[in-house]
Amino acid sequence: MALPYAHESSLAALPAEVAHELMDTAQRLEAVLGDTYHPGGINMGLNLGKAAGAGVQGHLHLHILPRWTGDTNFMTVVGETRVLPEDLETTWQRVRENFLNSTK
Repeated sequence: MALPYAHESSLAALPAEVAHELMDTAQRLEAVLGDTYHPGGINMGLNLGKAAGAGVQGHLHLHILPRWTGDTNFMTVVGETRVLPEDLETTWQRVRENFLNSTK
């Protein structure tokens, strides 16, 4: 997830320099996730407003999710649960280290 310090509920409300920094961070995270996990693709998206699924009203954030062909299965579709290939602490450490070492 990438999020600005500015508390705004829409991309249009962000000052240009903040919006640019958000996109710069998204570019950097795309590269870091690619180098770290070698996904087949990456989903990026903003949920703006309650009707769009925004969980934190008044503050936007950008979801960045690595994806692989066939990464949906019966657990997600039928069981309504997620299976994680590594614990989130390990993911945090790997992504953080590679992000801090990136130069974008």
